[in-house]
Formats: sequence, C-alpha cells, structure tokens
Amino acid sequence: MRKRGRPAAIAAEVAGLRWLAAAHPGGGTAVARVTGHGTDWLETAHVDHAAPDTAAAEDFGRSLARTHAAGAPFLGCAPPGVVGDGVMGRAPLVLHADAATAPAAWGEFYAADRLLPYLEGAVGNGSVDAAGARAIERCAERVATGAFDAPQPGLVRTPAARLHGDLWGGNVLWTRRAGPADGATSAVEAVLIDPAAHGGHAESDLAQLTVFGSPYPDRVLAAYDEVSPLADGWRERTGLHQLHMILVHAALFGGGYGAHAVALARRYGG
Repeated sequence: MRKRGRPAAIAAEVAGLRWLAAAHPGGGTAVARVTGHGTDWLETAHVDHAAPDTAAAEDFGRSLARTHAAGAPFLGCAPPGVVGDGVMGRAPLVLHADAATAPAAWGEFYAADRLLPYLEGAVGNGSVDAAGARAIERCAERVATGAFDAPQPGLVRTPAARLHGDLWGGNVLWTRRAGPADGATSAVEAVLIDPAAHGGHAESDLAQLTVFGSPYPDRVLAAYDEVSPLADGWRERTGLHQLHMILVHAALFGGGYGAHAVALARRYGG
C-alpha cells in the first residue's frame, strides 16, 4: 500500500508504525510493515483481507492490551523520532517533546490537548454554535479538574499507554496469520494501519473502536479486560474518550459531527 502526504505527516506515520510494531514481539497487535518511505511518501506491505471471527476479535483484545502495556513515558509523548506535533487524519495532534512541557494529569492533558484545539474549527465551519461551544468549554473545564481521571488498565505500568490514537474500525485490517502465535486462538489476526500514535490513556483507543463500528466489539473489550483489567466506571467514560475523535471530525467535516460533539460534552459537562 502506497500513500502520499505532507512530509511531517509521513514522518509521524512511519515513526508511529514502528513504535507500535516494537510491541508485537511481546504479544502486541500486528502492524502494517513499512517497506519504504521518502520525504512525502510511504509504502507498507500489502495485507490480504480475511473475515474475522469471534476468536480473532478476542485475540485482538488481548494483543491490544499488550500494545498499550508497552507503554509511553508521559501523556502526549511523540513516538521516537517525531519532532513537533503529529497528525490525526488531516488535523494537527498536539504532542510534547518531554515531560516538562506535558500535562501531568490525564484530565488536564485531554482538555488542553485533545478537546479545545478543535473547537475553533468546528465553530468556524458552523457545525457548533455559540451555545454548543459553551457546552464544550464547560466540559473541558470539568475534565481538567480531574473529575474523570482513572487508573490505566492493569498491564500498563508506565505513566501513559502506547496508543494507536486513531483506532476506528477502518484502521484495523484483518488477515490470515502467517504462522502460529503464542496464545492465539484464531487463524485470522488484526493488523493496525494509519496511526496517530502517542502516549495517552488506554481507554481512548478502546472507545474509538466503537465510534464508527468494528467487528465483535464486546468480545474485543471482554478479552482485553480479562488480561488487563479496566478501571471501575470505564463504560461510563466511553463517550468522553470518544469526544476527541468526534470533535476532530466536527472541525474537519462539520455537519452532524458538531451536534454529536455537543451532545457528548453536555453529558459530561455537568
């Protein structure tokens, strides 16, 4: 698979793919292999499609838990080799070069770096009106207080989890395994593509999986929770962790994404 893009976006994607792939030998999810890249292009190995079954979904949940557990040194950290901000689709993604510049608490990080940067774009294209903007700002203020901060899943022992960062269903391909794998129960496995990789909270990746649909999400989540137990109340926080992705779409594409973002913000804004 070959794609073109801005140099900064290509560099961030190559680094993100390699950072995620480094978790694979330890049981993490497979990642599309980078076969070549230049300043404005990237090529990854072709992935033949295979239909996932429930066992493949459960294998994915367990492997994703181990990818997250490979860890990151702080919230908002960039994959090694990335200089400056990353990208999520066509939107910028705030990243930090070191822990000294990064928010120490998840709520502060999520409000400042994952919610508020996209509000201006959504207001500018008309998908969020003034009342909606106030609702999103109130939500961000409450999030920043730490009201929704929660421990990382059990296997994550670092300050942040190693996230894919744009884990909607279309960025998870399914293919037949090349050979046996320890602990795998299906001949089909998940392969990750197109990351917006960074250090964050593992619940964000899990929440993104259900934004636009993915195969057997309940089986993925149950298997994940089995090997890396999720903190109490994680289901109630799902919508909040989805809000970042919805706001990005509101800023980029407008339309109904703005109303969806406002509805989520009102749910958590108190």
